[in-house]
Amino acid sequence: MAQQLHVELVAVEEKVWSGDAEMVVARTTEGELGVLPGHAPLLGQLAEPGQVRIKLAGGQQVAYDVAGGFLSVSADGVTVLAESATPVSSQSH
Repeated sequence: MAQQLHVELVAVEEKVWSGDAEMVVARTTEGELGVLPGHAPLLGQLAEPGQVRIKLAGGQQVAYDVAGGFLSVSADGVTVLAESATPVSSQSH
């Protein structure tokens, strides 16, 4: 089984999404960033407007439009702390 990242997406008022994923893609003020298991620790400021895409096992993906906040990568996984996070409606329904 492929290595997984533990991901937490948290907005100011609530935990928005939590689970295991294969990859997280987010746009920071430094540019678009893809995080895979084993990524070096880092702290990045999310670009505004921005989007966080969480790629799950089996090819599924969840995406959220985010405003403000930070992305933190540690040995424990990825935490996205956003001022607001709104699910992106999927076209595949």
